[in-house]
Amino acid sequence: MNATPKKPDRVLLAILAAVAALVVLSLVLVFARGEPVLLDESTPEGVVQRYAAAVIEGDEAAAATYLTEAARRGCRHGEHPAPENLRVVLVSTTVREDTADVKVSLVSSAEGGPFGPSEYAYDDVFDLARVDGRWLIDTAPWQLAICGSGAVTR
Repeated sequence: MNATPKKPDRVLLAILAAVAALVVLSLVLVFARGEPVLLDESTPEGVVQRYAAAVIEGDEAAAATYLTEAARRGCRHGEHPAPENLRVVLVSTTVREDTADVKVSLVSSAEGGPFGPSEYAYDDVFDLARVDGRWLIDTAPWQLAICGSGAVTR
């Protein structure tokens, strides 16, 4: 009897190659996500994005540069700790000639609990005004307000 080695099944090789390609693609997508793309700072959305990032990072000085003069005058610095475990998701924008509303979804997450981590999402609005051709925040949701007075918070 002549024992010839069997050739690998081509279908099996094709399936293994497809699985390997999917694994590599998945890894690339997971590691390539990185930071969100910064929106144009000359738009209401870009201003809100940069302001929210500064507040979340605890950089009140940078956040204040995105506030109107009236909002900055109402500030009492150091009253609010930087929010933890908060994501800000853009929902919609309404732009008028000199004002804009940027609706966001604020997603808070907490570890623990009897059923594992929990999340709570709610919508709120940033009110912006165009001042000297630049969009600035006039009011912000209280969770992202760097000041405690009614001039900035809701």
